[in-house]
Amino acid sequence: MSLPAKKEAPAVADRGASVIVAGGTSDSHTWNLVFLQLLLEEMGFEVVNLGPCVPAELLIAESLARRPALLVVSSVNGHGYQDGIRMISKLRERAELAAVPAVIGGKLGISGGQSAEQLAELVNAGYDAVFDDGAEGIASFQRLLDSLPQRVLT
Repeated sequence: MSLPAKKEAPAVADRGASVIVAGGTSDSHTWNLVFLQLLLEEMGFEVVNLGPCVPAELLIAESLARRPALLVVSSVNGHGYQDGIRMISKLRERAELAAVPAVIGGKLGISGGQSAEQLAELVNAGYDAVFDDGAEGIASFQRLLDSLPQRVLT
């Protein structure tokens, strides 16, 4: 399940802007991050892969430095909901990052899919969209990527 953006149209940076990919603070998995990086690079985006177990402070510092076109938080360990709420709450405390489009996806809970209320809580906390690890979540994420301006390859 994916939730639509809470904003009418998320602001995006210039065409040459990067996409930041990060794992949740407690998620040590990397294969999902490598997959996302390769997918995004294949689509023409510059990707900054912060890796697994990303502290909110690093996410904030990199977002301030790079002003990404998109921030993607990915979870495999099932703690994406908890990690995600904490990460986006700290990021959105910074006025300069209020308009940075941010999404979260993957395995967000340890007992299967999250409830509609929990997904809505992620959006209310500051994510523009939430994608689960099912086929529809992947298709929705692909549609979001298709809507972003691509970098011009030289």
